[in-house]
Amino acid sequence: MLDLAIVIVNYNTREVLDDCLRSVRASSEPIACKVILVDNGSCDGSVDMVREAYPWVRTIACERNGGYAWANNIGLRAAGFGQGKSLADLPRYALLLNPDTVLPPSALTTLIAFMDAHPDIGVVGPKLVRRDGSLDRACRRGFPTPAVSFYHFSGLAKLFPHSPRFARYNMTFLDPDQQADVDAVVGAFMLIRAEALEQAGLLDEAFFMYGEDLDLCYRCKARGWRVVYNPAVTVLHIKGAASRKASRQAIAAFYDAMKIFYDKHYRAQTCFLVNWGIDLGVGLLRRYALLCDRLRPAGRKRVASA
Repeated sequence: MLDLAIVIVNYNTREVLDDCLRSVRASSEPIACKVILVDNGSCDGSVDMVREAYPWVRTIACERNGGYAWANNIGLRAAGFGQGKSLADLPRYALLLNPDTVLPPSALTTLIAFMDAHPDIGVVGPKLVRRDGSLDRACRRGFPTPAVSFYHFSGLAKLFPHSPRFARYNMTFLDPDQQADVDAVVGAFMLIRAEALEQAGLLDEAFFMYGEDLDLCYRCKARGWRVVYNPAVTVLHIKGAASRKASRQAIAAFYDAMKIFYDKHYRAQTCFLVNWGIDLGVGLLRRYALLCDRLRPAGRKRVASA
């Protein structure tokens, strides 16, 4: 039985993908694993580079960019998930990994041992840091309920960063080096137990990019699985290697994901006035973010969630 299937979705990130795959190779021993790269129609030579330098990676070259969730599901199905197979015929764990990450040598062994020791955990994520050493706040999050979203976008979370109530979305009230049960971890590095994934189902392809990780964690927790942030492992996340090159599309996808997640999980049980306010707020935030992006110089474009 394989311990792990690693799925990496690539879109024109050759410059960071090489570093990622080298770190995966160093971190995967002595784990029984397979690595599946799904390329979303890149034009930067990524596929040729991987096939030449990393022949042990199974490379699936798609002719179009169908989105992050779509491509991850291709990789997960190639590993056997989502097809009604028995758990005995599947890798014990699946790892969704972004190509703009660099793993320390002990990352995979440490987190798999952690999951083995805690069979009630369905999803775990490590501490992610940016190039400057700062915490990537997306690595531990609360679900964006109407209240949590209001606190976050109104500025109350920034005013009261140590408040478990107001700072719930980015959980800034927690010590970054403190292990904690959380609502969600980020899809840049998401280790999922096979049983939890089979119960919850694959990623929702209604999300083009952003939001699909929140949604999968939501569905895992709804089935009784714990989602845990474990800072015993620290992973470098360069962040935005692909989306920064198409910032307007990334911003639009970010706000689309907010709407999809809200409609899917909260709209039916929320007062119509609140729903109206959410729709208005998301629309205004989207327009403002796109305007700011248009005014920024090319070298200062950034991802919507950065």
